[in-house]
Amino acid sequence: MPKLRAFNKKVKEVPKAAVQSLQNLPIPGREDPSDAKLVQAIQNLPRITNETVAEHREEVLSSARKYIYPLSHSKRRVVLITVSLLITLLITFFAYCVISLYRLQATSTFMYGVTQVVPFPVAKAGSSWVSYESYLFELRHTMHYYQTQQSEDFTDKNGRRHLAQLKKQALQQVIDDAYVKQLAKQHHIGVSNTEVNNEIALLRSQNRLGSNDQVFRDVLSEFWGWTTEDFRRELRQQMLTQKVVAQLDTATNQRAQTALAQLQAGTDFVTLAKQISDNPSTKPNGGDYGFLIDASNRDVPPQVVDAIFKLQPGQITGVINAGNSLEIDKLLDMNGTKAHAAQIVFGFKPVTNFIGPLENKDKPHTYITITQPN
Repeated sequence: MPKLRAFNKKVKEVPKAAVQSLQNLPIPGREDPSDAKLVQAIQNLPRITNETVAEHREEVLSSARKYIYPLSHSKRRVVLITVSLLITLLITFFAYCVISLYRLQATSTFMYGVTQVVPFPVAKAGSSWVSYESYLFELRHTMHYYQTQQSEDFTDKNGRRHLAQLKKQALQQVIDDAYVKQLAKQHHIGVSNTEVNNEIALLRSQNRLGSNDQVFRDVLSEFWGWTTEDFRRELRQQMLTQKVVAQLDTATNQRAQTALAQLQAGTDFVTLAKQISDNPSTKPNGGDYGFLIDASNRDVPPQVVDAIFKLQPGQITGVINAGNSLEIDKLLDMNGTKAHAAQIVFGFKPVTNFIGPLENKDKPHTYITITQPN
């Protein structure tokens, strides 16, 4: 018993850390389950050698393809859906434009902008397509004038009737312009930028386009809703029509040249004016205008004003192309800065006389029907 007590006493004196270390020692026949799993996982790892590397690479890639292929397929679906939506939107937009232009005959700024991009036709004149844009260009500036300067309401009964008339006039105008361009091409007639610039310079020299550029732009915008480029476009077409008529109306040219030769031979200006002038207002007075002309007079064509102020009293001009007619003018005298003058006018035939044969040969086809409101 004394020995047992001594043993127990010794056991109590063993440090706790030592006891814990002893407790952590593996017991033979018992293994840690986590260690067994780790060993099993290591044993299951594939052995990669030079001979098996290709096989293992293909195995890895095949596992990745099941994620790559769905992504690629999704991208294709996104592209197809996007393209389908765009096509649907384009078709819808095109249908909307067709209905707005050909059924509703819209004249809004938005639809005008569309026709500037998409070449919708409004008519066909012979072999030439007439663009809807040219029709709206012609119509809209006239509408703008009546709305802003005449305070006309195109939504009431009278306004709708007037608008229908303006539409018919605009449509006929652009069809005529198309035939004029055909005639110009056949006879090699054109209007250069220099000619347009010279015409504008002449108008400005006579203060017909405002005192400066800003006033000119403001007047165009206020009265017609135009920019300066719109004005140049309209002026070019007018000049082309005048040049075509002037070249094709040989009879009127011959009349003017014959009269000029008579005057140069000594025939009295007043007598000749009374006999042959086409202006019923001045013909009875021997061609006398009946008013004094200054350098900015808007009642006399700018080409005529320019020619008159280059004369000395008693002198006559040559044959002047005044746009819609030919003229021979005489400066009778000067009253300060104003001229007292007389004229002999030779009116050109209407442009319809020259485009008529083209229309009869190949009649125009219009794609809108303008009806007169009740």
